[in-house]
Amino acid sequence: MKRIGAAALAAMVLSGAAPGLLAADFSLEQHSGARQLAGELAASGIERDWLETTFDAAVFQQDVLDAMAGAVERHLRWDEYREIFLQPERIVRGVEFIKEHAEAFARAEQEYGVPPEVIAAIIGVETSYGRFTGRHRVLDSLATLAFHHPVRGTFFRGELAAFLEIAWEQEVDPGSLKGSYAGAMGYPQFIPTSYRAYAVDFDGDGVRDLWTNPVDAIGSVANYFAEHRWRPGEPIYAEAEGPDSPPSAVDFNRTQPPYAEVRELEQAGITAASVLGDSTKVVPLALERDASSWRYRLGFENFYVITRYNHSHLYAMAVTELAEAIAQAYSTEGTAPTSGTVESESTS
Repeated sequence: MKRIGAAALAAMVLSGAAPGLLAADFSLEQHSGARQLAGELAASGIERDWLETTFDAAVFQQDVLDAMAGAVERHLRWDEYREIFLQPERIVRGVEFIKEHAEAFARAEQEYGVPPEVIAAIIGVETSYGRFTGRHRVLDSLATLAFHHPVRGTFFRGELAAFLEIAWEQEVDPGSLKGSYAGAMGYPQFIPTSYRAYAVDFDGDGVRDLWTNPVDAIGSVANYFAEHRWRPGEPIYAEAEGPDSPPSAVDFNRTQPPYAEVRELEQAGITAASVLGDSTKVVPLALERDASSWRYRLGFENFYVITRYNHSHLYAMAVTELAEAIAQAYSTEGTAPTSGTVESESTS
């Protein structure tokens, strides 16, 4: 993928080859925010003409703002959320994905300590193993969010800057790249700042390509987890038991490092199914199975690490259960991937 120069992009706009681009919603002449960001990027070494034509090509997208306001994690119960990702087809494809890229998964586990099924589950939840990487132009999404999101504009301004830096450095046409409504890209749906920080050239071809290269994606997810202090060989969670409804004395489902001691939870009626030390800190999880019943679990440090990928306890648990299902399915066909998701021994 080669960068399209300013003149070529301008010709596309003027010729009508790219529908909607004549709107110039973020033209540097008309949009002060875009003009300021372009000035900063030009000062860092990006060609000014390229930036001007790129911003001219960006189009405001109201549906991106609407999607941000309706993120699914905010509305679904655990059983409903789980149903989206724990489908037989996704499990089977996870096994196939590991088998197809067995060398890359084995090397990723050796170098980063992250089990194959966990890496596969992330990519499976995010894009169904690269099948659905997004339909929004990343340029449009990030420009819209950077300059029009009512709360997180500053955050997305940084993501837009990082995206343009990536496109410039890797000589990719920024208008050609598609992703999620929030600007996440490629097999693992990295946002641009994560792409810059954690993407690796895992196949050694000289390019960090998460858009079309599953091997780079596998290594990059593993690197992301390692950089966020994944603990090799340690479990993700332990099963627990509790009352019919979550006790008010416990602050459940916080996506932060383990914060509640086992002894405190026992006093509130939440008990681990395995033997844990009284001072062991965990993330207490209350998962709504239906309108009237709950399932309790205790997340360890590795559960918290998964929430660094997506700050939702539902997301982290869906990844965990998909990883378990993939490992189980794989084990029926041969040697199972190394699995350490559920606590089965004493932890002090």
